[in-house]
Amino acid sequence: MRSDALTFFGAERAVCMSKKVVMQDIANRLNISKNSVSQALSGKDGVSEETRRKIIETAEAMGYSYKKKGQARQKKTRTIGLIASEFVFSTPTFFGEMYLSIEREAQRNDVKLMIQSITPDARDSLAMPAFIDDEDVDGILILSHISTDYINEVLAKGIPTVLIDHHHPLIDADAVLTNNRFGAYNAVRHLLSLDHRDIAIIGNVDQSPSYQERWEGYMLALREHGVTLSAERMFIQVSEEEYAIDELIRSLGSQPSAWFCINDGYGYFVCSALRKQGYRIPDDISVCGFDNSHYSQMSVPKMTTMHIDLPMFAHEAFTRLMWRIDHPGEARQEILLPTRMIRRESTGARLV
Repeated sequence: MRSDALTFFGAERAVCMSKKVVMQDIANRLNISKNSVSQALSGKDGVSEETRRKIIETAEAMGYSYKKKGQARQKKTRTIGLIASEFVFSTPTFFGEMYLSIEREAQRNDVKLMIQSITPDARDSLAMPAFIDDEDVDGILILSHISTDYINEVLAKGIPTVLIDHHHPLIDADAVLTNNRFGAYNAVRHLLSLDHRDIAIIGNVDQSPSYQERWEGYMLALREHGVTLSAERMFIQVSEEEYAIDELIRSLGSQPSAWFCINDGYGYFVCSALRKQGYRIPDDISVCGFDNSHYSQMSVPKMTTMHIDLPMFAHEAFTRLMWRIDHPGEARQEILLPTRMIRRESTGARLV
């Protein structure tokens, strides 16, 4: 190699000593794809010998550490990252239990788990956690919704990624999801089987695609059973707060005979508001929730709800990510997990 090239690469190495060099840095230096760098350094086909030589020389000059072809393979402990919005990590019920289940899966499989909450500022500026920017993880789990732009920015890093309880038409990634439509359909069908026809829905469908799908399941059940849909019974932009739900219940001229609540938190506040107004549950009005969270057990009376098996959810997401790490080029899949009805005291037959 010429002396001026050596001088250049020596300077390059000095600059790179201040930060960890990743494959993308080498790709940027040579104006080639990251995939080409990976193929060259792993000894795989797909690049010419001249390109491979340039990539290897540049990697060594920049101080990039990699396993040379022919070196003995050593078992590597995998590391995965888990990211979610601050809001999701602050939710102690559904998502808190989901996180703990994922942590247990990682421990059982000797996989290191790195966790980072995404602040609103980081979301809006598309700022990545350091373990993603530095490619320190083999795979990423994204728990619930952050933003479509942010998730696509994560996917652009090329690290195998699986979404948990979230999907979107513009996001090309594996996803493990609750079958929200069918779950809601079965919940409303339960109310219909008890002779309820005036069934209201309450929630905020803008907050999550899962809630949008539950609304769709509600409407599907009513249509299939010949019940006319009424916009006046669809309270689908209500905040999950006690005062807002109290005010809504008080403001109604007439109550429906049953409420389908988009999650158990809404159901808990609906039951509380109805009792304050003197209604008996389920004699006067039935209430059905969704998720089988602690709210369904705290409710008076205890609430009928749709159960989600969170350990199974975590297992499927973790297993899918391990598979995706080993099969990066395979077609993306969405896995739908079923719900199961838990019948409790908050639903009963409509009394004429």
